[in-house]
Amino acid sequence: MGELQEKLRLLPDNPGVYVMLDKDGVVIYVGKARVLKNRVRQYFHASAKPEKVAAMVEHIADFYYIITQTEIDALALENNLIKKYKPKYNILLKDDKTYPYIKVHTKEEYPRVSITRKIKKDGKYFGPFMGGVRCGDILDIVGSVYNVRTCATAIGEKPKKPCLAYHLGRCLAPCAHTCTKEEYTERVKAAISFLDGNYESTETLLREKMLRFAENEEFELAMEYREKLNMLSKLKLKRIPSLNRALDADVISLKTNYLYSAINVLVTRSGIMQGSSNFALEDCSFTEADALTAFMIQYYSSHELPQEIITEEYCEKALLEKYFLDKFGKKVEIIHAKQGVKKQLFEMAQKNAAEYLSKSIDKIKHKDDMTKNACQRLKELLGLKKYPKRMECYDISNVSGVDKVGSMVVFIDGEADKNSYRRFKIKTVEGANDYASHQEMMRRRLAKLGTAEEERFPKPDLMIIDGGKGQLSAIKEIFDEYGIEDIELISLAEREEEVFTLFSPESIRLDRRDYALKMLQRIRDEAHRFAITYFRSLHSKRNLASVLLEIEGIGKKKRMALMEKFGTIDKIMSASVEDLTKADGIGEELAKKIYTYFKEEI
Repeated sequence: MGELQEKLRLLPDNPGVYVMLDKDGVVIYVGKARVLKNRVRQYFHASAKPEKVAAMVEHIADFYYIITQTEIDALALENNLIKKYKPKYNILLKDDKTYPYIKVHTKEEYPRVSITRKIKKDGKYFGPFMGGVRCGDILDIVGSVYNVRTCATAIGEKPKKPCLAYHLGRCLAPCAHTCTKEEYTERVKAAISFLDGNYESTETLLREKMLRFAENEEFELAMEYREKLNMLSKLKLKRIPSLNRALDADVISLKTNYLYSAINVLVTRSGIMQGSSNFALEDCSFTEADALTAFMIQYYSSHELPQEIITEEYCEKALLEKYFLDKFGKKVEIIHAKQGVKKQLFEMAQKNAAEYLSKSIDKIKHKDDMTKNACQRLKELLGLKKYPKRMECYDISNVSGVDKVGSMVVFIDGEADKNSYRRFKIKTVEGANDYASHQEMMRRRLAKLGTAEEERFPKPDLMIIDGGKGQLSAIKEIFDEYGIEDIELISLAEREEEVFTLFSPESIRLDRRDYALKMLQRIRDEAHRFAITYFRSLHSKRNLASVLLEIEGIGKKKRMALMEKFGTIDKIMSASVEDLTKADGIGEELAKKIYTYFKEEI
């Protein structure tokens, strides 16, 4: 403790980021501070602390800090370090649900519309669409009413053959030069007006088309347009009459019991209530303002920034506004509404957050038992040297030694980190040799350690092999080959769910109800699923390639085009002539030849 006290005495007055470490040197918390000296010392004062903070402080064995020029810089660095280390006691939004948007590709000469979940700076976005409204339905109206294209076909000087969408009256087919640029531009403007929430003219056009089809006794088409009108009615019901139609705002409220917190986000675009999302949080911030700031930074790294954020009075308004301007180049106004419809929206968010917190506490506790607590229990049951924060599990999949593949899945604090998953195509092993395949995969994995690639492939605390004692011994040989001593290694045999370690010739059998075993089963099953998925993909593509070689007129280039377009032989076998012509380089004559070949095979 003497060393810590000396470090605390020497803390500077500058803004910066502090990083808390446990006795194993694992990062357990990252925070930012306007004045490092004041903030970090708070953790070690004898004064009363929130329960969650007190629990975290018990595990602090050391800390370090990084001085920044401004608090804005500290905020950005804090976010980057949280993403890098995934600390146990920070807010971590796990790849939280992102909602779809409709994008108008305004940078293109003939703009198209598409559905996306990623926001960039290369177009105009509408949404997010949530609460029972499907993006596909909206896109359907854009196509059938305004005939704006949805495909990415290149438009050049030479006209192309119009596709099915043109013949169905869903696209003006600028690629076929069937309209002028001016005509198409007008349609795009009208579509943007509709997406902006001006539904009246769209409703009129839909009703006219419905009545016309009904008069012509084309009742199926009339019913189709009636469904479109019903969907439009759903959108209109989401409009808040007393709210300014130009208002794009998120309404964010945080409720806490100082152990757990919940946040509700209401999303309003063009005066229309799109829907809401709830988030359960665990965080060791000293103040609610810190927790709210940490949430917003992570949330808006994957969601569109609105023009306005209506939120709690204690929000770090100036800091966040400056951060969003610097980071995203967008001016966002953060307010606390005190009257009118905005206040009513905020009160709605408060109620939603409070209700979600009361209903979610048991779920959060159960999640803790299944993840972090299970990791701690696994450490104790297996006598591991340290808490297994990063676990990697490996599996092999093949049939009769063909298309051998391996998988690596990663769990952090007992939860899947899918961005870190990796696949291996086994290259050097002949036949179905499971041990040798595991060894090749492990050599390739361990070769990353101590290189520049370790940043992308951090050293795990625990490696889990799907298999029994034989697989464990095979991997131990590779550990010895690379001189690995600071990574724990176990295997899990599926039939009896036995755990094998390097410390005992006997297996360890965990109680089948124990959360530690359930966690091991989850990670093993996930590795198996991931390997099988990759194997099926490779196997399907290999079979597809060999079958296509038998068709006259298909060389390597056309085979690759078909593989890229359809992916599996089943999809090619069931494709129509028209579908086949959509693959690059496949003309109608060749498409008929492919179609006939597979019909004869069937």
